[in-house]
Amino acid sequence: MAFTACRVFDESGKVAARLVEMEPGDLSPGSVLVRVQWSGVNFKDALAVTGRGKILKRFPLNAGIDAAGTVESSEDPRFRPGDPVLVSGMGLGESHDGGFARLLRMPGD
Repeated sequence: MAFTACRVFDESGKVAARLVEMEPGDLSPGSVLVRVQWSGVNFKDALAVTGRGKILKRFPLNAGIDAAGTVESSEDPRFRPGDPVLVSGMGLGESHDGGFARLLRMPGD
C-alpha cells in the first residue's frame, strides 16, 4: 500500500524536502494507522522543510506538525477503523513522522 509523503532529508548538512513514495512499514512506530485527509501548513512547518529552523530532531522525517483524518487500522482498542481523529503534539513532524503524508502511524496515547 504505497503512499506519497513530503519527506525531509539531511544531505551533507543541507536540509532537502521532496515528495517520495513510502510503505506503511517505513513510518515511525505506533499502534494507530491514520489515513490523513488534512494537514495545515504553518510557520513551523516552513522552517522545517527549508532548514531555516532547527525543527527536525532526526532525519529522514515526514514534515507536518498536525493532521486530521480517519483511523485506517488500530492495535489500540480505543480506536476503530473509520474513527475520525485529530493528531497534534508529541513531537509530530519534529521527532516522529508528521502529517504531510497520506498515512501516519501514531501511538494511541
